[in-house]
Order: sequence, then C-alpha cells, then structure tokens
Amino acid sequence: MGQNGSRGTSPATNPPRVSLINPNPFTTRPEIEGTFGVVASTHWIATAVGMGILEKGGNAFDAGVATAFTLQVVEPHLNGPGGDVPVILYDKRKGEPEVICGQGPAPAGATIAHYRDHLGLDMVPGTGLLAACIPGTFPTYMMILRDYGTMRLRDVLEPAIDYALNGHPLAERASATIATVADLFREHWPTSAEVFLPGGNVPEPSTIFKNKRLAETYMRILSEAEAGGGGREAEIERATRAWSEGFVAEAIDRFCRTQEVMDVSGRPHRGVLTGEDMARWQPRKEAPLHYDYGRFRVFKPGPWTQGPVLLQMLALLEGYGFDKIDPTDADFIHLWIEAAKLAYADREAFYGDPDFVDVPLETLLSKAYNAERRKLINPNFASLEQRPGQIAGFGGKVIVKSVAEGRAAVSAAGAGEPTVGRLGEVRGDTVHVDVIDRHGNMFSATPSGGWLQSSPVIPELGFPLGTRAQMFWLEEGLPASLAPGKRPRSTLSVGMAFRDGEPYLIWGTPGGDQQDQWNCQFFLRHVHAGLNLQEAIDAPAWHIEHFPISFWPRTARPGVVVVEDRLPARTIAELRRRGHIVEISGSWTEGRLTAASQEGVRRKAAANPRGMQGYAAGR
Repeated sequence: MGQNGSRGTSPATNPPRVSLINPNPFTTRPEIEGTFGVVASTHWIATAVGMGILEKGGNAFDAGVATAFTLQVVEPHLNGPGGDVPVILYDKRKGEPEVICGQGPAPAGATIAHYRDHLGLDMVPGTGLLAACIPGTFPTYMMILRDYGTMRLRDVLEPAIDYALNGHPLAERASATIATVADLFREHWPTSAEVFLPGGNVPEPSTIFKNKRLAETYMRILSEAEAGGGGREAEIERATRAWSEGFVAEAIDRFCRTQEVMDVSGRPHRGVLTGEDMARWQPRKEAPLHYDYGRFRVFKPGPWTQGPVLLQMLALLEGYGFDKIDPTDADFIHLWIEAAKLAYADREAFYGDPDFVDVPLETLLSKAYNAERRKLINPNFASLEQRPGQIAGFGGKVIVKSVAEGRAAVSAAGAGEPTVGRLGEVRGDTVHVDVIDRHGNMFSATPSGGWLQSSPVIPELGFPLGTRAQMFWLEEGLPASLAPGKRPRSTLSVGMAFRDGEPYLIWGTPGGDQQDQWNCQFFLRHVHAGLNLQEAIDAPAWHIEHFPISFWPRTARPGVVVVEDRLPARTIAELRRRGHIVEISGSWTEGRLTAASQEGVRRKAAANPRGMQGYAAGR
C-alpha cells in the first residue's frame, strides 16, 4: 500500500484526453483553469479556505498561510503545529524565487554522547520526545505573513480555529491512523487519548471531529497578538513571541522536562527540547539551488532537504531522448530507476546541513560529474549496489541496515514507528499546498511532522511535537550526524520551475523518501510527454526502496521498485527481466501530488485523486 491510497480503488473518470506519446492517458478530473487564481492542496477543505482568502482580496501568501493552518486541523495524522516546513515562493515585486527554511534544528541538549552513552541508544527513536526538533511551522508562517502577506493574523487563522473548535469531517486515513495507535494512546499516551479517542473510542470516518484545546491555543495567541494595538506587523510580532517565548514555549519546556514518555526504544524518556531553544531560533530566507533542464530552470531548497536529489536526477537523465519514450515504457522507467539510485546514493553520502557540513553541490550538480556517473547506468540490467560518487576532499558513505535488522529493531522495541507500514515504506506523514494569485505571486509548501502518531499531545496546547531528529545518525563523522543546532537532512521538499525565463510551475507531494521520486516523474511526464498537470499526476507511478530510508529503523531494500498495477504488464515483465525486484501495489497508491502553473494571465492547477482527499480549485 502506498501513500494514502486504498488498494484497487479507482476514482471516477472523465473522458480521456489525447497526447502525442500516449494516445489514451487516463485522467480523473479536469485540469483547473482560470485567470483569477488557483489553490491546490492535499485536502479539499483547506483548498476551499485558500480560495476564500483569495476571494476576500488576499494574495498567494495570505492564502498559502491560511491553507497551511487549516491542513494542521483537517489532516492531523499528516502534519501539526509541532512540525516543520520548507517553503518556496515567488514575490512578483522582487522577481526571483526564495526559500524559507522552516526546519527547526536539533536542541542544544541533543548530542550523540547523550543519546549513545547516557541513554544507551544506537538510533534516535522514531516516536516520543527524544526526536523533537524546534517546531518551525508557526514562526515560518508568521514571517511569510509579515513580509509578503497583506492580511491580519485573524483573517488567516480564524478558519483553522473554527474547524478545530466546531469540527470537521474526519478523513478516512486519519481514522485509520488513530486506530493503528489507539492501544499506544490508551496504555502510554493518555493525553493523546483524550483528544483523539473521544469517549474512549476510535472516531469513525466522516465523524465531526473537534480539537478544542488546539483551538484554544490559537485563540489565546490571537488574543495576545491583538491586545497591544498597532498594525498587523505588530500583531504578528506579538503572536510570534507568544509562541517562541511565551505560553507555548513554556508548556513545551515543562512537558519535556517533567514527562517520561514511552517511545519505540521500548523505554520511556524525557525530552531535551527547551523553551530557551525555541526562543533562540527563527526561520530564515535562502536562495534556492537550481538546474537548467532544456527550457526550464528548476529550483529546489538546499541539502538540509532531499531537494537537490531531483536536480541531480535531471542532470543524469538529460540527453536520453525522453521526448520519444512513453513514460509507462520499460526503457523510461529503467533509466529513471538507475539514475535515482545514483542520485540517492549521493544524498546519503554527502547531504547535510550546510551550516555544519561542506556539501560539494557544485560538483554534484555539474554536467561533467553526472556525465561520468551516467556511465554507470547499464541500459539492460539493474544494479543492486549502493554506489555513491567519489569526490576528492569529501568523505561520506552509505550505511545500509537490512530489513531483517529493521524487523529485529521493531521486535525488540515492542512497537514500530507508527508512520511506517511495510518496512521501507513511510506512509502518511506530510501535506502539500500550492497557490498562485492573479498578480502572479506563487506559494508552495510541504508541511510535515508533529502528526498525531509521533508523540503524545501536550495537554495545555492540544498538539504533539515532531520527530524529525530521527533522521540524524548517531555515528560520528557523517554529513547527517547529530549535533546541537544542526538541521536534520529532511525528506521535505518543494519545487518551482521557470520556463523560458518566466515563473511557470510549482508542485510537490507528501511521501517521505518518495517525495522527489514522484516530483521528478511528474515533471518528466509534463515536460516530455506533454501531459497537462492533471494527466501528469494521474499517470501510473512507482518508487524505489533501494537506498536507506530516512526514518527509523533506517532499512534499505536494494533493487526493489514498487509500481502501481496500472503499468502495462509488458513493462512490469521487462523490468523484472532486467533484474529489478518489482512489487505490485494497488491501482492508485503512489503519490499525493498537487501542482499549479501560470502563463500570461492563465492560471492552472491540479490535485491527486489517490486517497480521495486532494483537490484543486480556481477561477
């Protein structure tokens, strides 16, 4: 089972469109088109909220922030206020893309010595309090609202407050996730049981679900923000202080200091995150990385995310003549898989927080380096090796834990990472939103972490902390080794592309290590096969599990590719003949992409039908 989909379910369809390569593409919905503005997100309610903000005169940044806050409420199994977010945006006034880093770093007390020597751990547990980084979402949204938005805090926060206070129809996957961890809540995390097991029971899908304590937290922030008078900037600054230095930080500090929480190590632990950590941190703006691919300049965040891996995949695949290959053909998929293996090996060997690690990005994205790497791709046979590049002066290696080791770790702990279904597959941990307004401003964000199954609810606040620090290694000397103040190498990724020098496309997806796999497939289908945004999302997709996953217990499944069963049987047979270990998933299981584009006055958007939650809107 893949991201948020049910095996064998097929959405209702519209008559198929026609493309030059694939004369019968399957499309579930029309591509949304208009001139006023578009919003696409992983939940229909959040999309409607974003469109409402545009209709009230807000810009893309106002709408993006309001949508993101609403996603915290309606998809609590996929993101929350205690999590993190990368954002990429284009401000028409500035004329260039910017990345906002909303990934909080490791706390000051998060040292390898503390975890290994004092606590006797060999991995950062995937649940509980020890994996909490500084929560980054709220300060990030406040920065964006202050510096790029036009509306007051109340305008963008009230929809989320209303849905938390008065309820929303609970998504089927949210109900299923709560059921998965219900016994954990009852036995070990009673504060989570109080919120997510109303009356002691798992809420049924479509139940009107409320989180009044979260609503009260945001109402108190809003009240403190508006109490001091002044303009909207003053309100936003007071709201930020209430979060980072006020009652929110105090509640988080107190909970981490006083509560011993059961995690997947099989033992209870206190957290190391403090109020002082939160007070010292703020999000920051960065220039994105880019790679020129034909008519397109593709932008991604830096190596504190996995974003550059997509750029390197494009560099490896450049020149293969994909314009003439059907994206469901074995040649297309085989070349993509082998390029992805090389790019992800380099991710493991070299990526880390560039504030702490010298990452050889200029080399990794250079044509010369990737021309040499491309020679390793055998067009007829699959590689089962981990093959990172060799770059003089840079270390790095790929640490592979077998699935058997992962099973042993889960067995010894007595509980697995709740976001992990089948070993090697991360399921249901992220959301996404894309907005383009009538002025041409663009906002794209992939919020994650702080989901209901990650950590117990802090009772005064109504939300749990995130567990992003599980992505650190406790081995010394690796690019992604744990260190205080260091950003984990996150799987979260956002993307933007210019076409012929003009801002054109934003897109993204949930999915852990699969994010930039599905992002890359979407882009190639759109660019080379001529599929529109909706067709490119709906097309049969796949992912590989060849490399070590980023989540506890960090296992790898060399050679494995998981494909939707809508791929042609001849393609699957040919992939197996070339040595790929092909596992067949359901018809609609791979990815939860959304996308939006602009050209002149035209605005377009599309959203994934898998999981029956994502929607695009516009006019």
